[in-house]
Amino acid sequence: MTKYFGALTLVLMLGIVLTRVFLLRQQGIQAMKFGDIDKTDFFIPPFALFYFYVVLAAAFNWPTVNKQEFFHSEMISWTGVLFCFAGLLLLLWSVVSFRQSFRVGIDADHPDRLITDGVFAFSRNPIYVAFAIILIGEFFILPNWITLIYIAAATWLFHRQVLREEDCLRRHYGHAYVDYCNRVRRYL
Repeated sequence: MTKYFGALTLVLMLGIVLTRVFLLRQQGIQAMKFGDIDKTDFFIPPFALFYFYVVLAAAFNWPTVNKQEFFHSEMISWTGVLFCFAGLLLLLWSVVSFRQSFRVGIDADHPDRLITDGVFAFSRNPIYVAFAIILIGEFFILPNWITLIYIAAATWLFHRQVLREEDCLRRHYGHAYVDYCNRVRRYL
């Protein structure tokens, strides 16, 4: 049962992001800027699709690369569901707090205003925190070497992207962004 919640989490996560991109597009805002700065970012989607397949395969008994789990505990699996739910709530709060400034990727050409309220008053990068919480939850639900490797790889990729975004934000907003960095932590 928990594996179904893991699969549903990924669908809802993707749905939240794509719905926001679609709604902004309706307002004439191009929110999908993924890969505009660094073309190597296009290597990420195939790995993300593989991860989605691994989770969906576990839930629906499709052919998969690995069925061996490190441990099996219903309590830990349900804790994973709670992590996934918490991550989805944080993601939703983040997307709503972002308002018109939401982008997937870095928009150096049309940056919107600096968002420092809502969830951004507590974390400068709550969307990445939400994704990390979801990945940890997915690992608790499906504790195998693939989900563990994805936590490590995603953490590195998230941090890499955060550093890129911070550089861009520092150049664009100057002292206002530096002051914000001094008040609010990067992650938690």
